[in-house]
Amino acid sequence: MSESPKAHIDFVAATPEDYEELMSISGGIYKGTDYLPCKYHAWLKDHQRHMFMAKSEGKIVGFESFLLTDGGETAVVQGLRVAPWMRGQGVAGIIEKFIIDKLHSDHPQVKRIRLTRAENPPPSMLKKYRVISSKAVVCMMLPSDQLEEAIGLLESRMDSVGQLNNYTILEPAEVLKLFDGTKTAEDLLPGGFLMQGWLPLTTQKSNLEMLFEKKITWIYSQAQRTSSNAEGHQINHENKVSVGSPSLPPSSVGFLSLGTPAYPVPYADSTYRFDIDLFGIDPASTKMHVVQQLKLCIKSLPAGQSIICMMFGEESLRTELNQLCEGLTPFFLVNKQLLLEMDI
Repeated sequence: MSESPKAHIDFVAATPEDYEELMSISGGIYKGTDYLPCKYHAWLKDHQRHMFMAKSEGKIVGFESFLLTDGGETAVVQGLRVAPWMRGQGVAGIIEKFIIDKLHSDHPQVKRIRLTRAENPPPSMLKKYRVISSKAVVCMMLPSDQLEEAIGLLESRMDSVGQLNNYTILEPAEVLKLFDGTKTAEDLLPGGFLMQGWLPLTTQKSNLEMLFEKKITWIYSQAQRTSSNAEGHQINHENKVSVGSPSLPPSSVGFLSLGTPAYPVPYADSTYRFDIDLFGIDPASTKMHVVQQLKLCIKSLPAGQSIICMMFGEESLRTELNQLCEGLTPFFLVNKQLLLEMDI
């Protein structure tokens, strides 16, 4: 059981000037793949996000933020951290209470809090939050001098060469059309949630519009159907979808991936983190989406950059993802991504 902190804690709105001190208490978080160093200043400019510093005796001892989603009815809590010398003293609980009180007082329309965590959250958290979805996480390290070789290896593991071109990069209007109705969300999304780089969102239009501002790469494909000819050989029937096609809404076996723009992380110089969120259960489509997202990511980066790639998919795809990455350098960070929710 954590003790209560001996020092008094005050909360203030985060400012650009807090950046360096906040980073000084964040060393080693997420094994050097921390997103906050790169995203902090952009978060400050987001009018839907509210960021707070916990201070004791004038020093920053903690941080937390929440993002208003679902038209203001949900608060997604992100970025929690506590200074090393204050850990184990109940500071995280004090921060949580402050956030809940702040929501009650300033945002009474908020009905629920959502957050994401890795596997094995503490029992005290599970007493308050319910787990509403879970995804497998597989990570790999792609050193800059091995990128071309790695892509070649991944491509060699595709089920068919033709499948490499059986996809569509969606524009915002097409994404809106894809989720116009509930069937696509039910078919593709676990629990109806679109997870983007640990950010859980429903497919409400205002949430999708929030994602459009992030320059995410949306790739959609229909799963290939196979049949046998008279000689017993399998034939692929590719369901190609044209960009801008009026027939875009998919069958129930479609596959979607989101590639979050890669960003530099503290792990090492010239190292970027790249998240690929996978939606669907078709193993062949999984491989194609990972390869295409990685190729587009590499094109977007300056030469000489290494990539830590984090892939999130259904638990049934874990074996497929591990086999796809065989022979490449694993980067173990977490095993599962859990989505938790609490009514307030």
